[in-house]
Amino acid sequence: MTPAGMADREGLIWFNGEMVDWKDAKVHVLTHTLHYGLGVFEGVRAYKTDNGACIFRLLDHTDRLFKSAHILNMKLPYSMDEINEAHRTVVRQNKLTSAYMRPLCFLGSEEMGLRADKLRVNVMVAAWEWPSYVSPDLMENGMKVRTSSYTRHHVNITMCKAKAVGNYTNSILALREALDSGADESLLLDAEGYIAEGSGENVFIVRDGVIHTPELTSCLDGITRDTIINFAGELGLPVVERRITRDEVYIADEAFFTGTAAEVLPIQSLDGRTIGAGHRGPITEKLQQMYFDQVTGRRAEHPDWLTAVD
Repeated sequence: MTPAGMADREGLIWFNGEMVDWKDAKVHVLTHTLHYGLGVFEGVRAYKTDNGACIFRLLDHTDRLFKSAHILNMKLPYSMDEINEAHRTVVRQNKLTSAYMRPLCFLGSEEMGLRADKLRVNVMVAAWEWPSYVSPDLMENGMKVRTSSYTRHHVNITMCKAKAVGNYTNSILALREALDSGADESLLLDAEGYIAEGSGENVFIVRDGVIHTPELTSCLDGITRDTIINFAGELGLPVVERRITRDEVYIADEAFFTGTAAEVLPIQSLDGRTIGAGHRGPITEKLQQMYFDQVTGRRAEHPDWLTAVD
């Protein structure tokens, strides 16, 4: 969908404490965050369940939003409870049975310049229908991935634990490069040459029944990542968080991405090297099924991970 298409949708957006018409949710062209990228956001999903629409791990997403804001020294003018309720409200009032939600905290247009003072912190939460990030074929057969020529953020160049607006310029460049080369996704290395993450996903590999994932240095502490680690514990599968080299991915039995938008996506190949059997492996498939059962309310475990909209 084009940017104009997003602006022309019907519906309501929670904007600074009020529900406003979708087409009226506007800001000035001199909005500070538009120019300098200092802002924080989340990607949150609601799924259709037998108990109506339920938001997956809403409390954890809102907690990370506030932590991101604290890291960037942004003082949010609303409480966590108010932001949680805003998510429920936009799904309910837009009459959505499933949804993707985008909370965004950004600096206003009161002043311009790098000092970034005397600026209002604005907060909005939007929700719209977004059934699937990828095709069913990719969910089963996996993505073709290329190692990016762009390095992931160094921990002392930008704040890697903040889900910050400006951080994603790096992701956009890496993904465009991958798509232009005929791949589906990029894999970024950290400043020392170790695997970090995809353009918007955490990454896992499987070797001899052991799951490995990069330690949390230059990559985001993903909520879906944490979900998968919990599932692995339930299955009795060891998870090792460590530095991983690119060639280790080439010879893995399985590899997959995780993220709120991507959910659980197998990796078919990296840099033209087929990984494992070249399609979704048995451990990836099991974790993928557990994830979809969890988010749609078909699992009894972790009931606190689902927040009912109504």
